[in-house]
Amino acid sequence: MTNDLKDSFSGAGAGTGAGPGPGTGGGAPPAPAALAAKVRTLAPSMTRSMQRVAEAVAGDPAGCAALTVTGLAELTGTSEATVVRTSRLLGYPGYRDLRLALAGLAAQQESGRAPAVTADIAVDDPIADVVTKLAHDEQQTLADTAAALDTVQLGAAVAALAGARRVDIYGVGASGLVAQDLAQKLLRIGLVAHAHSDPHLAVTNAVQLRSGDVAIAISHSGSTGDIIEPLRVAFDHGATTVAITGRPDGPVSQYADHILTTSTARESELRPAAMSSRTSQLLVVDCLFIGVMQRTYESAAPALAASYEALAHRHSPRTR
Repeated sequence: MTNDLKDSFSGAGAGTGAGPGPGTGGGAPPAPAALAAKVRTLAPSMTRSMQRVAEAVAGDPAGCAALTVTGLAELTGTSEATVVRTSRLLGYPGYRDLRLALAGLAAQQESGRAPAVTADIAVDDPIADVVTKLAHDEQQTLADTAAALDTVQLGAAVAALAGARRVDIYGVGASGLVAQDLAQKLLRIGLVAHAHSDPHLAVTNAVQLRSGDVAIAISHSGSTGDIIEPLRVAFDHGATTVAITGRPDGPVSQYADHILTTSTARESELRPAAMSSRTSQLLVVDCLFIGVMQRTYESAAPALAASYEALAHRHSPRTR
């Protein structure tokens, strides 16, 4: 074993001038509760050998916590270097830090939680089972998103929105619905916000942005060209850019000043990815909205009250 690998396994590399590994962002390692969420989010973009390591630690945290780096490499049919790279991609300086998180996750799982619902929805499932399975998956998606969400990045995005002259939001398909939801929320508290699902209009509007404006791209895959192009244009024109994505290493992120990562539930024939990605995106959008509302409360509260008053007659029976 080389000295470099030994340092990586022990975590000693952090004190030798070595930079953070991929995906760490230089911040603190994720909490144990965020580990499984991180695995589900990043696994699709990993190499197959790294996926085997990630799936092993997420599937049996207690068993893997008891293994040395060599033992985990042998268990997964990979190399010690692959184990280290996977640890770093998941946000840990070295394998030692990952083992500590695995031990913490195992302890949480043994604390008396109800067993997870793991079966996919079947064509012949009774509707009651569909409700149970969907509710479980939605809850897991929300928990994973909350656990993995970088609150520093979220706070920076909120600050940019609170002081923005104008906000443009890009999304197509299911993400377009989320973009509309955010735009409507921001409009009701007095911000100038527009959602764009037409790629041509998105680009022509992005050209008008400048410093002090904010552009938000919503793309679960992180590789939707119709979303990346207007974000790139906004970025080039000096706007503050935000990406809400399930693939923080995707192409959209290279034009984002702030990245907000969403999670997703297991995809199946009767549950396409757009369903679970929409759930996690809406959570992030709500967090952004509440954060902006808090920062701009003196102006936002009267604006929201005025919008309620303007619409009140539409929610009550009309008198003749």
